[in-house]
Amino acid sequence: MLSSESEVLSRHLELFENKNILLFGYMQDQFAKQISSQAKNIAVFSSYFDFVTQNKNIEFGIECHQQADLGVFYWSKNKQECQFQLLQWLSTTQVGQELLIIGENRSGVRSVEKILSPFGHIAKIDSARRCGLYHFELTQLPDFNCKKFWKSYRLSIADLTIFTLPAVFSSAELDMGSKLLLSTFNKNDKVKGKTLDLGCGAGVIGAYLKQLFPKIKLTMSDIHAMALQSSERTLKENHLEGNVVASNVFSHIEERFDLIVSNPPFHDGIDTAYTAVETLITEAKKHLNRGGELRIVANSHLPYADLLDNLFGSHKVLAKTNKFKVYSVRM
Repeated sequence: MLSSESEVLSRHLELFENKNILLFGYMQDQFAKQISSQAKNIAVFSSYFDFVTQNKNIEFGIECHQQADLGVFYWSKNKQECQFQLLQWLSTTQVGQELLIIGENRSGVRSVEKILSPFGHIAKIDSARRCGLYHFELTQLPDFNCKKFWKSYRLSIADLTIFTLPAVFSSAELDMGSKLLLSTFNKNDKVKGKTLDLGCGAGVIGAYLKQLFPKIKLTMSDIHAMALQSSERTLKENHLEGNVVASNVFSHIEERFDLIVSNPPFHDGIDTAYTAVETLITEAKKHLNRGGELRIVANSHLPYADLLDNLFGSHKVLAKTNKFKVYSVRM
């Protein structure tokens, strides 16, 4: 099934005729197959590991250097991430490079005009399915510098500096859910062995626990390439050790842990989705050592208590506010 964005692109199949095509940005479908008979060659690049694991021959990372006759960029809801990806790729191309940008109107795709107009000619060529499709031709190479997109902030509850790239969770400050989760740990706790920070974002939770409990063996994972880069830098700049891995929940994690901790995502794009969190809770049982603990924070209105009870027999609420609850279950 094609996304609304790809359905709009399908109205313009002649644009792909006998060209080397690059698909990148926030793709969520199989549009590459749709244009396989028109295009000469198709390359796909994604910063989202869940999409990469569901498809073949996709390059994963934060910077794309693939050359193409025509680039096709799928706009996400995060303007800064889109700006990073567009300017980074265009900086590797040549004057005359053509690019299509497709995105939902509600995600703010119109702002692409302001982002790209200093570097070439941009025009809206279609509007359908509540999406906008833009054509861009490069006349001036952008001066892309990754360093300009890095941000950092001090963590008020610990002697830590958090480093983040665009679209990474907790990118501006410590969110209230993570703050509540971290408040349930203190230095007198007997936390030891292997610890997994699942959905690590900027690395706040994992770095905090490694500083509080230096002897733990820390693993941090996420699906987002920018989150992985952010977590790696957060650990490095704070002189902490940990293993940072790309994984779609437990897809590329085989070992068992004494503690799995997470502030799991409950937003997928702009819509709320629970699939990843349900997978996290369900699969966690297979990745905990005997006596191991799963500790997560979630919005109070989300129905995870019943799922935890069904799988683990019972649960504890370690802390709660009007918005969040911290759940704990043990093997």
